[in-house]
Amino acid sequence: MFLWGKTLEMLTALWQSATILAMQMTRLTRISILLAVFFALDKVAALVRQVLIARVFGLSAELDAFNVANNIPDLLFALISGGALAIAFIPVLSETMTKEGREKAWVLFSRVANLAFIVTAFLAVLVAIFADAMVGWELGIAPGFSEAQRGLVVSLMRLNLIATLIFSISGLVMAGLQANQHFLLPAMAPLLYNIGQIFGALILSPERGITIGGFTLPAFGLGVHGLVYGVMLGALLHLGIQIPGLIKYQFQWAASLNIRDQAVQKVLRLMGPRVLNIFIIQLIFLVRDNLASRLTEGSVTALAYGWMIQQLPETLIGTAIGTALLPTLSEQVARHEGQVFKETVERAMKVLVALTMPLIAIIGLGIQPLLYLAFGFDQAGTDLLLWVTRGYLVGLTGHCLLELAARAFYARQNALIPLAGSILNVIVYIALGSQLFRPLGAAGISLTDSVAFTCQAFFLIVMLNRQLVEKFSIGGAFVHGLFAMLTSGVVMFVLMTLSDGTSLLVLSAMAVGGMALASLMAIPWVWREMRMLLRL
Repeated sequence: MFLWGKTLEMLTALWQSATILAMQMTRLTRISILLAVFFALDKVAALVRQVLIARVFGLSAELDAFNVANNIPDLLFALISGGALAIAFIPVLSETMTKEGREKAWVLFSRVANLAFIVTAFLAVLVAIFADAMVGWELGIAPGFSEAQRGLVVSLMRLNLIATLIFSISGLVMAGLQANQHFLLPAMAPLLYNIGQIFGALILSPERGITIGGFTLPAFGLGVHGLVYGVMLGALLHLGIQIPGLIKYQFQWAASLNIRDQAVQKVLRLMGPRVLNIFIIQLIFLVRDNLASRLTEGSVTALAYGWMIQQLPETLIGTAIGTALLPTLSEQVARHEGQVFKETVERAMKVLVALTMPLIAIIGLGIQPLLYLAFGFDQAGTDLLLWVTRGYLVGLTGHCLLELAARAFYARQNALIPLAGSILNVIVYIALGSQLFRPLGAAGISLTDSVAFTCQAFFLIVMLNRQLVEKFSIGGAFVHGLFAMLTSGVVMFVLMTLSDGTSLLVLSAMAVGGMALASLMAIPWVWREMRMLLRL
């Protein structure tokens, strides 16, 4: 009874502390945490998806073709609905809703969505017609592939364009709901997208049914084409989960374009530089795969997987905070609250630096056994993926700061400075990548990515700082982050060295435990910045 009483007393104290902590959180902090939770679920599902695909296809020429085939459809989505239009759209939609009400905002939404779908469909038809030339051209997406591989890329790319058409609407629905300060369903949508792809990997692709817990799943035997059908299913689920949000906020579709409308023109003016911005960013992925197609088999897939692993912490931290802040920053600009805007961005930058710098060392030093255990590659394949991932992780802090800095400019309805940053990025990427990809292989390409994106992030921060009356002061956060990184890095190095030579399962368990311990050891150095997360 005594132990039970003490346990109950401790649980009650913990509950009271959690309640007080929740009450202290700002709305932006709660939104950021909500997004981080669903982004985490999404990234876990994405990791499961990639592990399943790797188990079925390995580091194969067929899987390289699938990853390359995604590039052009992804480019269309990013240029129109995914990145370019959505981020340019939210500030104007928020402004319209603030000044004219929700009904007018939905009219604007309809006009922009109609235009986006028509443009996407037109470009998709062009891509389908000229797919052969786009793949095989020396400056195309896969000139180093064999003829058979290039033919497979073309076939998969044309199928993938169907999913792109669906995303042309679904991506804008996300922006519309976020402008209404609704984040739950848009945060769930990527998770549903991954579930569709997992269905493709588990059911549609395998030649023989996969046995799980004594139950053998049906198999359609569609091979790598089954992965594309999974993408289509995921796109439908991505859109479907958000429809209840449209109903809740009384969305009514208007069969109108009216590109002469002032609000539509404002979106298009913002979108113009943003389209070029996104095109340049996507060009980097095209350059990446162009270079990787000239390296050993599996390099394209290793770069895709390494990017996905780096995106896990970036999405949970940088994207979650940036997504939560954009509507609020847009409202602060609309209300001419310059000082509040500066303080919000500064706090967010300090949080990003403090959270990401230790993770570079923690993940980079502890991930090797986890890669081996998860993907099941041979030693050479695991080493390739390890060094590619480490190359990407070097730029984790830069990538996260870029998520915030770019959105700060779009909240101010300034798309030209982010465009200039992207031009700087691609110049650095091409100049450095062309020199490093031969001597360092795929790892040289991922390291180039980190350098280029970090240069872009710091360029945007410097330019934003010049536009403010009171300047940012984030040097202390970098110092704290550096000490946290060194401390956690030493802990991880010692633990992994001591556990060397043990079985894979033991080594993996030590890696997970070491990451947890190293994270705890980093907290005292960045505690001040972590507390700022409560006051975003």
